[in-house]
Amino acid sequence: MSEPVDGSSPPSEPSEETDDAVTAAMALAMHELLDAPGAAPASGDALPPLWHWMAFVPRVPQRCIGADGHPNPSPLLATVAVGRRMFASGELTFEHAVTIGESIHRTTKIASIEDKTGRSGSLRFVTLRHHLAAAGSRAVVEDQHLVYRPAVDGPSTAGPDTEPDTRPEAGQMWQWASEIVPDPTLLFRFSALTYNAHRIHYDREYATQVEGYTGLVVHGPLQAILLAELCRRNAPDRTLTAFRFRAVRPAFEGSPLQFVGRFDGPSRVVLAAIDHGGRITMRAEADLTEYSA
Repeated sequence: MSEPVDGSSPPSEPSEETDDAVTAAMALAMHELLDAPGAAPASGDALPPLWHWMAFVPRVPQRCIGADGHPNPSPLLATVAVGRRMFASGELTFEHAVTIGESIHRTTKIASIEDKTGRSGSLRFVTLRHHLAAAGSRAVVEDQHLVYRPAVDGPSTAGPDTEPDTRPEAGQMWQWASEIVPDPTLLFRFSALTYNAHRIHYDREYATQVEGYTGLVVHGPLQAILLAELCRRNAPDRTLTAFRFRAVRPAFEGSPLQFVGRFDGPSRVVLAAIDHGGRITMRAEADLTEYSA
């Protein structure tokens, strides 16, 4: 069945629909959070890639917040969301620009559910497909891959299964690089800006004693945005048309986190986030429009 141009789901498929916008005030807040150069994007300007994550935040009563800080699952996910949620990876296609202040319509459906067993126990992989439409046309298609792990009553071995070797290949040359030292203030501000109440990002006692991490965890979406920002800042005359990312291992507060990228062909960029030990925490790829001759 072909998909409607406006991004809506066929009537037979369960879905959730909502409307929102990214305002100029929100864009200014993200611009300042990222220490981005130049003037902040204003109303009517194109919304930078991935900044739509400031929209469509969960708005639920406080009584509907779970012990981990996440809202209880929505009706769409209520029967499939089991245990602790992690944001594992995603793929996005940008079909046309969304402007700041413009109304955005989002349709969400479950694209797939798969149960697996890993080193950390049973895992459920759920893919959500978001269609974002603006000005009557589909603007963004996003597949968001979530991983659910069993709930625990005490400390656990945290994090998804990681690659055997998460270090860049010897001699890897990067054209672009930036670095941050994520501290609790940065993590708290990003949580506030995206309305992400997951306690692993701001509650150290919960992160270490319940989830089993070694400290506060740097958000996967924050790392993805910073990787996309490399493209926007270093190739300003090109347009990002697709972005794919995958979390490899957790990144933690207090230590330098480097974001690097390089062209791997005329229009493809490979990117990575690398921790202070030289280990990759996130891999990503971006497709950019080629320069005109």
